Amino acid sequence: MLVQATFISDTHGRHNLLTEKLLGGDIIFHTGDHSSTGSQLEIENFLNWFSQLPYKHKVFIAGNHDIDFESNPVQTRDLVSRYDVTYLQDSLVEIQGLRIYGSPWQPRFFDWAFNIDRNSEQMNQIWSKIPEVVDILLTHGPAWGYLDKVIGRDEHLGCELLHKHCQERVRPSILACGHIHTGRGYLFNETTHFINSAVLDEKYRLAYNPINITINTESSTRKNFVLSVEG
Repeated sequence: MLVQATFISDTHGRHNLLTEKLLGGDIIFHTGDHSSTGSQLEIENFLNWFSQLPYKHKVFIAGNHDIDFESNPVQTRDLVSRYDVTYLQDSLVEIQGLRIYGSPWQPRFFDWAFNIDRNSEQMNQIWSKIPEVVDILLTHGPAWGYLDKVIGRDEHLGCELLHKHCQERVRPSILACGHIHTGRGYLFNETTHFINSAVLDEKYRLAYNPINITINTESSTRKNFVLSVEG
């Protein structure tokens, strides 16, 4: 079966700029930072927009800017439950034969939401929760070494422990993220298809298109699991 999927991330309240670029399909994924300050008003505005997009399924995770998902979880989860969307926070869902796991955590980045000390045991425990059989892994921050550099800087900003778990234990067919805006892009390392679907640049200007892919859920090889990548 072929699944048409769209990936976006880091819209920071500017999601309306994307509406005409989202043409519909089976599943749309948002990998966090849909708001700017994470207030209930911003979250509700995003959900009103996201839930009405022309996709059969809408799946999202939170990011470091989506503060109320961490600081006010009961009220925020109640708000999400009023919409026809799927929110993942260290949780798994199966949609159209795809096992999808989502987690918002990333190495500490200033004093925002879902921050954990880099290379800590707590971070290791977070990634240990990921099931070994996952088709699509959604994380806000990238794995170390993959689509995790800011233009003009040579250092990798992704998570070393996420990289370790993905290489040694989980090996998802797709790892989709955002967070590092100018890390936006697609890579395949013969095991995992890496997608950074940030749409804004470092100055929060709309700079990139959504990433659309065709997934072959019956593929017997990782290479052919993703048949096409556009955007």
